[in-house]
Amino acid sequence: TLADAYAAARPEPTATAVTWHDISLTHAELDAAATRLARALTARGVGPESRVAVALPRSAGLIVALLAVVKAGGCYVPLDLDAPAARLSFILDDAAPACLLTDPGTLAGLPGTGVPIVLLDGGLDGGLDGGLDGGLDGDLGARSPSAGADNTAYVIYTSGSTGAPKGVEVTHRNALSLFAAARELFDFDRTDVWTMFHSAAFDFSVWEMWGALLHGGRLVIVDRGVARDPRRFLDLLERERVTVLGQTPSAFYPLAQATRGELALRYVVFGGEALDPARLASWQRRHPAARLVNMYGITETCVHVTFRELTPHDTGGEPASVIGSPLPGLGVHLLDRYLQPVPPGVTGEVYVSGDQLARGYLGRPSLTAARFVADPFTPGGRLYRSGDLARRTRDGDLVYLGRADQQVKVRGYRVEPGEIEAALLGLDGVANAAAAVREDQQGRRRLVAYVVARPGARIEVEAARSHLSRLLPPYAVPAVFVPLEALPLTVNGKLDRDALTAVPLLSL
Repeated sequence: TLADAYAAARPEPTATAVTWHDISLTHAELDAAATRLARALTARGVGPESRVAVALPRSAGLIVALLAVVKAGGCYVPLDLDAPAARLSFILDDAAPACLLTDPGTLAGLPGTGVPIVLLDGGLDGGLDGGLDGGLDGDLGARSPSAGADNTAYVIYTSGSTGAPKGVEVTHRNALSLFAAARELFDFDRTDVWTMFHSAAFDFSVWEMWGALLHGGRLVIVDRGVARDPRRFLDLLERERVTVLGQTPSAFYPLAQATRGELALRYVVFGGEALDPARLASWQRRHPAARLVNMYGITETCVHVTFRELTPHDTGGEPASVIGSPLPGLGVHLLDRYLQPVPPGVTGEVYVSGDQLARGYLGRPSLTAARFVADPFTPGGRLYRSGDLARRTRDGDLVYLGRADQQVKVRGYRVEPGEIEAALLGLDGVANAAAAVREDQQGRRRLVAYVVARPGARIEVEAARSHLSRLLPPYAVPAVFVPLEALPLTVNGKLDRDALTAVPLLSL
């Protein structure tokens, strides 16, 4: 299990494991605090396949809690505290957790629930405030059946196409397979400093938290306000001498513009959405020691699926999101609608095979059967149908082309927003951009460009249209240009396309 793997990593007991503000826990302190809390959870009946909802703010205590759930043999269900109350209520009802692990301040803001509460007292030692018997010393493993590799480690809820979130059940084997593959491609060690930039309810956090712990490194917890402020986050990277950074492209682009001076970064790992390598060229020249790695992945396939280290040739070339090759132990098939492989250069849907495929969707057997399908190439095997599109180059690299369901139609023409966004980013003075289709007051579908200007720059619409008309067909040139100070991001650091639709159509 993940808990076994952390113990087997044998981190230096006195080395710092977690940093949050001016608070630090050594590996020995983290392990002891998590063990005490795990014993309390075991006393509550938590064991293999028990789900424990965790509603805690970003803090060192959050890491204690997540590790404690795994130590108790259960699986954690992290709640995003910024999510609407209706979504939190749905998750608590759908997951049917054995208990809810939270603190007094957070509990006050949560929707009412019949789930039993385990209340942390705010301390970092796994302290409890709920009248639990304090006499919980003794061997943890003797108090409940131990979890195994095929038991669930965590359940993370993702947005569903029907609007209802769906819980993805990821096993210990899935997660440990990810890090076994990573050991063949990265040289992480106990001197590395990682950030936990993302919400625990976003699966990128699995890579961040467990990557640090399983290599005996140090994890720096990033407050939400700092994560959304590139200059404050840059200060943190410099102050904490961070060496391993995980980012969505939308979160990194503003950071790259704010970067100054020297950083200790050894790796910047991208994931979560399509990357435009050309936008990294200047940053890569200023920070040649940092290795830039693009990793395509999906929650249902345990965070990362492919690996591609970006060279100056990649960042100096065309704006194509090259995602490389599958991780060791995984297979990526590009198939047509008949589940037949497509030839190199032809767009196909991404299907993934291997030990990182999640068990399925919690309580959703029909949806699980629709997305986790029989592998026609391996008897008894499974494929995950991603809904993503890609093509394979002659050299065997995979190029990510976006979601199959993100293409839109304007006046009968099929339009790919990513193609328009790449053209917008080529305009002088444009720092960031997004494209979407909106309906005007007359019900006409119009292509809208949302643009963020560089400091001191002004974007001239007619000049912009003239430039775009040389790159795009007439139907793909935006009819409206809307200025923004910054593009809206989701809590996971991805471009929030839903929020764009709420922006008034006041053009430049």
